[in-house]
Amino acid sequence: MNEVITTEEIQNFKGKYPKQLWYLFFSEMWERFSFYGMRGMLAVFMVSQLAMDEKTANLQYGATQAWVYAFTFIGGLFADKILGLRKSLFWGGILMIVGSVILALDPKNFFFIGIGFTIVGTGFFKPNISSMVGQLYKDGDTRRDAGFSLFYAGVNLGALIGGYICIAVANGNMWSSFVPENLRWNYAFGFAAVVMIISLLTFTQTQKSLGAIGLSPLAHLEYSKRKTFEVLTFIGSLAIVPAIILMVENTTYTDWFMMIIGPASILYLFYEMKNFSKTENLKLLAALVFIIFSIFFWAFFEQSGGSLSLFAANNLKNTVLGITLDPNGVNNSANSLFVIIFAALIGMVWIWMAKKKIEPNTVVKFGLAFLFLAGGFWVFYYTQFFADASGKTSLDLFTFGWFVITFGELCLSPIGMSAMTKLSPQKTQAVIMGMWFLASAYGQYFAGLLGAGIAEASENANNLEKLKTYADGYLQLAVYALIAGVILIAIAPLIKKLMQDVK
Repeated sequence: MNEVITTEEIQNFKGKYPKQLWYLFFSEMWERFSFYGMRGMLAVFMVSQLAMDEKTANLQYGATQAWVYAFTFIGGLFADKILGLRKSLFWGGILMIVGSVILALDPKNFFFIGIGFTIVGTGFFKPNISSMVGQLYKDGDTRRDAGFSLFYAGVNLGALIGGYICIAVANGNMWSSFVPENLRWNYAFGFAAVVMIISLLTFTQTQKSLGAIGLSPLAHLEYSKRKTFEVLTFIGSLAIVPAIILMVENTTYTDWFMMIIGPASILYLFYEMKNFSKTENLKLLAALVFIIFSIFFWAFFEQSGGSLSLFAANNLKNTVLGITLDPNGVNNSANSLFVIIFAALIGMVWIWMAKKKIEPNTVVKFGLAFLFLAGGFWVFYYTQFFADASGKTSLDLFTFGWFVITFGELCLSPIGMSAMTKLSPQKTQAVIMGMWFLASAYGQYFAGLLGAGIAEASENANNLEKLKTYADGYLQLAVYALIAGVILIAIAPLIKKLMQDVK
């Protein structure tokens, strides 16, 4: 009989990465195929199939994605207190599969029902796999950032494949001779269901290698009592699906929710802080600063699924380096391709700089992220000067904009996930990770509002005028990102004091 591996044995791995990271890498990769494949389709589907105007589609996209990420806070909370990371992840995967199957069967009539199941499922899945990655490392292990960078490459490999394939199939630009025209959207959503099943099987077949990581926090209770809490959680998560559907359909409810959940989560964090030492609480305050600034980053970055998705569909040509490609497929996947190419390299750079004792601290990395973000949106603005008379502009230059933004993402997202696990006590790591994704929810929410504002300004305009309006909107976002980056770098010494021994 094989002995159960201990957490200490896992954390004492040799080399750059623990083997368990690769198992989590592939499980997350297929889940992200599912998620990003559907994300890239939402705005275009709502405009072309549900007959929404672009302003409404942007608002609806922002609300839908906000709920996806907001529920990660709730999923993290139940994982911390009742289910444990592993069981929470498994339950979330089941719900995501159900949602994807519903969308594949009849996306027009069952759109919000499928989205409702997907939202709740993602909430249980997403924060907990990231928390397990963090627990593969000891506190102070300088290889942690490199590990999260590699894990993030897995995220983006799935996003690259799913992000391009799903929208290309839906638009009839891939396998069009094999997919009936009236079933293109069904097939596109169907891909998301199939790969989610692969993700879940990958996790269930490799979870034994995680030892005690992610097991139930209620192991000290009697079996019957523990099962009662778990079953009540499953029933409650199913019962809330209709409420989620209602609130996603009506963006006014989303407005109310966003005004409540953020302050409530901060109050809950302050409540938890009474159980920790002053040193731990200062680190939690530093984590809160990162969480707040990340909201602004994602509000700009996540134009990708909203206004940039519609911009790609309306205003971009269909060739990159002479190769014919689906413009929105490129918009939805180019960033992921660049992350795959450069994530591991950037991780190795952080390790090399750490050995030379010249690695910038996390705050400065965040500041650099905003500077790259500003540069990328300036490129999007500049595309207007390459447009033809019909309002179609260079997909090559647009792709270069995503190339620039990618380095900003690599300075923030994997580093941010790593920082959350380093700055929070283990007992509250899933909650803090949930708050990290809740910040993404606010980013998605504000992304919808920003995109709707741009769309409204271009209402009743011809395609060339629409191009200029969208481009001017991206210039404003570039300026705001630049200001945020300068502020972060300026306050770096103060935040570094709050972080104390965490680099």
